[in-house]
Amino acid sequence: MAATTGQFQAHGLLGTVEKPDWPRLTLPEADRLLRSYPAADGAERILSFSPRPFSSASVVATTNGDRVFVKRHHGSVRDRDGLLEEHRLIAFLASANWDGGRALVSPVLANLDGETAIVDGEWTYEVHALAKGVDVYEQALSWTPFLSCGHAREAGRALARLHKAVLGYDAPARPARQLVTGFTIFAGDTFGGDPVTRMEAYLLSRPSLFKYAEERNWRLAFDQLLLPLYSELKPWLRYLTPLWTHNDFHASNLMWSGDGEDAEVTGIIDFGLADRTNAVHDLATAIERNVIEWLRMDETDADIVHLDHLDALLLGYEELSPLSFEEARSLVAMLPLVHCEFALSETDYFLSVLHSEEKAYLAYEGYFLAHAEWFKGVQGRRLLRRLDRWVTGRPRADRGEL
Repeated sequence: MAATTGQFQAHGLLGTVEKPDWPRLTLPEADRLLRSYPAADGAERILSFSPRPFSSASVVATTNGDRVFVKRHHGSVRDRDGLLEEHRLIAFLASANWDGGRALVSPVLANLDGETAIVDGEWTYEVHALAKGVDVYEQALSWTPFLSCGHAREAGRALARLHKAVLGYDAPARPARQLVTGFTIFAGDTFGGDPVTRMEAYLLSRPSLFKYAEERNWRLAFDQLLLPLYSELKPWLRYLTPLWTHNDFHASNLMWSGDGEDAEVTGIIDFGLADRTNAVHDLATAIERNVIEWLRMDETDADIVHLDHLDALLLGYEELSPLSFEEARSLVAMLPLVHCEFALSETDYFLSVLHSEEKAYLAYEGYFLAHAEWFKGVQGRRLLRRLDRWVTGRPRADRGEL
């Protein structure tokens, strides 16, 4: 899941690698943790270091000859309760009916006391069995494309299978936490109040972010940029059913049978951003993460939209879970807004946990605002027109007036 030699570096916000924000795992640390796990009985060697930036993680060779994946979070990012929210979802999915096929999610390992979220000082740990398959995209950043249309189509199928498997999981939405993708600000009547009121509530629960956004006159940007986009989404919100979703469905969070065009998804990993949103929100996130090369936004002549991958992803999804006209229309309207809550969550993380004004600026101005603005430009409009054509001709779920 990462290179093991040389100076260890993590993925940066601009597509570069940089010094990690969190210290990497050590062998004594992993050994102390894994001695309490019957599936491990101690650590023999650190095999790799994940380049993902928000935590520290490694594949570890255990004393009993097996390999496990150890992930360490700072307590300010994931405490025990926060991690257990994810583990309960994973446990449900591991035992769910996966449309007649093998489950794509494996349960989290438990220690001798039956615990899956382990607190040791300022850190919170979790241990996973290695997901089955090949980690084809182990070095891939979010916002980088699939290797092929075959992978895009298979990813769409896997996402549809996930959405079917999670039906019946009825846990409430997560409380305010670092680095979670929710759907509250633009969710319509679900949470009460208008989007401006819900934005205020979101910010007030995160004091550092509130101060930062106030200094940048967030209400003006909201009125000029985000509310017009919301007006396109609002008529379709009543057709969306709440559902627990992955919210980071990128190719790098999938395990594969191989790297060929006909490879199948063998596992889905990393539910750290999961929350109660809806299936269309998750599908829109998958498009945002895999189809648009946001890291090349500044290349004015570059075509950063992979429309062939878009078509393949949607084709794969609808092979198993076709969308109604109303759901498809909501997807088109959702896409320019789907990133907003995670962009705000990232901004808050950089402000209140890492205390980095530079990274907060990139998350707020370069992600929260600039990605929404991009959809008003030439390539953004072209992508939305492609989706408009995809919607045309679908049967309506509701024949009445909208």
